[in-house]
Amino acid sequence: MGIPLVVSEQYPRGLGPTVSEIDTKKATAIIPKTRFSMVVPEVERLLQKLCDGVLESIVLFGIETHICVEQTAIELIAKNLKVHIIADATTSRNPADRMFAFQRLRQIGCFVTTSETIIFKILGDKDHPKFGEIRHLVKEPSPNTGLVDSMAKM
Repeated sequence: MGIPLVVSEQYPRGLGPTVSEIDTKKATAIIPKTRFSMVVPEVERLLQKLCDGVLESIVLFGIETHICVEQTAIELIAKNLKVHIIADATTSRNPADRMFAFQRLRQIGCFVTTSETIIFKILGDKDHPKFGEIRHLVKEPSPNTGLVDSMAKM
């Protein structure tokens, strides 16, 4: 859909690269980092270049919601950006860490939502030129991940 995908990898020299099950072939850039936040100078420069200095919203997803995603979101909110977190594309090793992170992310002003919601927000209209290509992604309901049940208990 023409939206740049910027991937950061936490210390790939020691932890290894992004697993092959996650397709990063269409990424605009894959940037190694040691900070837990992905707001590192290389990412900031790239975003400025990609967005001609006009950036209003960011969509985040990834692993270790309570560490990397949360610290990135905090820094982006501090830069007055709207931050959308894709809950069903965001994980933590411990489900409780993930759930508490979602609560904190909402408290600081992030929009915690689902991949389907983001897809349709970006499309905006059935007449979007990419609708036909993307429709198959949401044709079948997503499997129950237990996310809703877990969040209801919090």
